[in-house]
Amino acid sequence: MTCPAVEKKKMKSALGHRHVYTVCVKTEEGELEFLYRDTPHAMNCLQYVSLILGLREIWYFGLQYNVDNRVAWLNLARTLRSQGVPLKEPITFRLMIKFYPENVEQELLEDITQHLFFLQLKRMILEEEIYCPPDVSVLLASYAVHAEYGDYDPDVQKPGFLAVTSLLPKRFINLYIMTTAMWEEKITACYAQHRGKSREEAEMEYLKIAQDLDMYGVDYFLIRNMKGHDLLLGLHALGLHIYKPGNKLTPEVTFIWSEIHRMSFEWNMFLIKVLGKKSNLVKFKSSEGKGCKITSMILSLCVGNHELFMRRRNPDSMEMQEIKIQVAMQRSRKEEAKQRLQKERQLREAAERARDEMEMSLIQLQNDVHMSNVLLLCLGQDLLAEKAKTTEHNAKPLAQKAIKAETEKQHNEVPAICGQEDPEKMLEAEMVALKMDEESEKWDMEDEQLKQELQEASDAEREEKHNLLEITSKSPGLPSDTAPRELSFSREDLCFDFKDTDMKSFFTVTEKKKVAKKKNLHEVLKEMKTEMELLRLKGHETPLDCIYFQNKALGITKHSTLMMLTLQSSESKLAHYETL
Repeated sequence: MTCPAVEKKKMKSALGHRHVYTVCVKTEEGELEFLYRDTPHAMNCLQYVSLILGLREIWYFGLQYNVDNRVAWLNLARTLRSQGVPLKEPITFRLMIKFYPENVEQELLEDITQHLFFLQLKRMILEEEIYCPPDVSVLLASYAVHAEYGDYDPDVQKPGFLAVTSLLPKRFINLYIMTTAMWEEKITACYAQHRGKSREEAEMEYLKIAQDLDMYGVDYFLIRNMKGHDLLLGLHALGLHIYKPGNKLTPEVTFIWSEIHRMSFEWNMFLIKVLGKKSNLVKFKSSEGKGCKITSMILSLCVGNHELFMRRRNPDSMEMQEIKIQVAMQRSRKEEAKQRLQKERQLREAAERARDEMEMSLIQLQNDVHMSNVLLLCLGQDLLAEKAKTTEHNAKPLAQKAIKAETEKQHNEVPAICGQEDPEKMLEAEMVALKMDEESEKWDMEDEQLKQELQEASDAEREEKHNLLEITSKSPGLPSDTAPRELSFSREDLCFDFKDTDMKSFFTVTEKKKVAKKKNLHEVLKEMKTEMELLRLKGHETPLDCIYFQNKALGITKHSTLMMLTLQSSESKLAHYETL
């Protein structure tokens, strides 16, 4: 077996030793390692990565690396050596989102692009690089769980199956009086409402919620205005924001890309020319180290965002049209497959409901049969006891008469033995013996009649039990000719252990399922927000928590703030910027 190092040397010799490097690109799910020859354009490196991943929407992504204790983006128009990339092998990059769409549902076309966005945004929210409110975090966590596990199944997803620490930001532990089990219960309550969604749909729902967060898609830089006051510059898909220090949620000034005429920088001074009647110029300095490199990075991000902003408002290119056609065909096929699956699921659920109804009917019927058997047994015992008592009562006089007859017979036999017979007494004795024989035959007939009555009662009892057993062997829910095969029951299936606790638990579970179905996601979220508000610890909020709850109380949202700022004129924006 060939050693990997030897194999790399052979490949390097095949490519030529000159400027061939081992490159390691880290993604959110793993690492890619390959040999790369440093060409005049580093775009080839990104294209090679996209080819391995099957990624075509590469304009949203970039390669990020660390140099001099800071993060930098690889310039795709230059070589690795000319931009100061550390050439110690393996040269490590991270595949990251560099530019964000305005609307994820309309602009992110391919599943692999959506998946990469989902993984990175999930990590950034958990690591608190993007601020996320508590109730929204629970909803996002439920979609992340659905994307991983599929539909919620209470028989499979038992309590304790979630790793809550890897689904929610850690600051919530100190912000609420809630245990891990309580967090899991709230996530599961939302997770149960996403039934029927595919992994791609769950990830898209996650992205649609995440794009409404205040810090979504914003790159922040520390700047200083011409008065020497510290501010924050935020670059995003629609334009650039100016924030006050410590408040990354609510911008003070917003310049849309369409109203920016020109951008340039001189060392650490950044200049923005805004369209207007006058020569409006926005100036600020980078307050971070390596000013020239920071301002160069700011300009690169501004140019890239501006280019995508204008591309969205122009007709699609041939490449984009081809991608959209292919994606439309794939989505059409997926929709057809989903509809077939949905139809099969509905048929299965209907069969399960019919089965549950039959099981309930069978339980009720078996319970009735059990009670009938108990009642019949009690009645049979009472009947037998009554017959036995009557027989015993009738047998006592018979026994007494038999003893008396025997005594008289012995008394009459004594004179005959002694030779002292009296014809009259003999005649009387014979009459008595004849009468006793008649009474004995009568008693034998009565005894035989009693036995026959008991036998008839016993036969009637057996016949009643046989009829009840035949009733239980029939399925009461459906006709025998229309019942589906999977819903047929054998005699062994009808053996139930009838206990009040079993019946109560069965109907309790049924009622819980009905209640769970009646609640929709909106009601679950509303109840969760109310409960979480009561469990929040006052005084444990972070500065961003305080700003968020204050904005929420005033009705200020990301979209309302953006709409208000974009309606202002360029002159009023510049005047407000000068006052900061």
